[in-house]
Amino acid sequence: MPYITFVVPCYNSQAYMRRCIDSLLPGGCDVEIILVDDGSVDKTGEIADTYQSLYPDIVRTVHKSNGGHGSGVNTGLRLARGLFFKVVDSDDWLDGEAYRRLLDYLKKLQEMPQEENESMPDLIISNYVYDHLEEGVRKAVRYRNIFPGEQICTWEQLKRFRPSQYLVMHSQIFRTQLLRQAQVILPEHTFYVDNLFSCKPLPLVERLVYLDVDLYHYYLGREDQSVNEKVMVSRIDQLIRVTNLVADAVDLKELEGKNPKLAVYLRRNISIMMAMTSIHLLLMNSPEGYEKRRALWEGLKKRNRGLYRQLRYRTLSGWTYLPGRAGGAAALWGYRLANRFLKFQ
Repeated sequence: MPYITFVVPCYNSQAYMRRCIDSLLPGGCDVEIILVDDGSVDKTGEIADTYQSLYPDIVRTVHKSNGGHGSGVNTGLRLARGLFFKVVDSDDWLDGEAYRRLLDYLKKLQEMPQEENESMPDLIISNYVYDHLEEGVRKAVRYRNIFPGEQICTWEQLKRFRPSQYLVMHSQIFRTQLLRQAQVILPEHTFYVDNLFSCKPLPLVERLVYLDVDLYHYYLGREDQSVNEKVMVSRIDQLIRVTNLVADAVDLKELEGKNPKLAVYLRRNISIMMAMTSIHLLLMNSPEGYEKRRALWEGLKKRNRGLYRQLRYRTLSGWTYLPGRAGGAAALWGYRLANRFLKFQ
């Protein structure tokens, strides 16, 4: 069994997918690389087939009709044979030295005696890097203030997350069987589903470990990228859909009694989603945007009044639902200021 399955969803990725795949190949037969050609109309499929022919023991290519990023992840998870599972977007890549350290750790886990293997982590966390290649700007997101270093721990042992720290797909390596137990099936033809992937399985996670390595390079800068501000506004209905799915993914009231620290974290995660969606609705600068923002918040209020009140009045996301044009302007000013320093676009 491979230590880890890497799934690379690819759609018209001919210009950059080689960088991604080449960064994964050093894992050799310890890993499995599944390239999912999601109905591409350029040379993506040909490139993927070439890698499979050159590395038949490592690389597997799947050609399918277009279903979006979530469909690619679903396909990879269904086929994965690795003990652990990680999604790597086709325009991103892994750092070589950090990758070697990850594989060394996974090998050490596999060499544990059978009785010790029962404490195998459900989730491995590593650092990731926002990489603006064209601007020569990099910003690493690390978790060393939260987790004990390279030792298996529980949620109760974690310290506080800073405002800029949250667990995203780029930082997560889940145990494959746990993802299947959590019934992680992402919506098709929908962007931003990585937000659902990163939170839905967490209530089943009991054991975590943090590797303090800058493993994942998250490329920013393409004009057609899903996190580009204008692109997000154009896909606002998909962002609203995912935000609602994230808000409804976990029963926080029930979780509070079982795992209060995780409940606090997930509530904050929902707050971030509500804030980002509200901001991009304001960026529409139209009556339609203001109406959709109202519908977003009022919909949450109808489905979960307790969560609505907590987010509306006790978190920063409530500031993105200030009334009137003046309230919207204040929220956008705060967003611009944060983006200037955090560089998340």
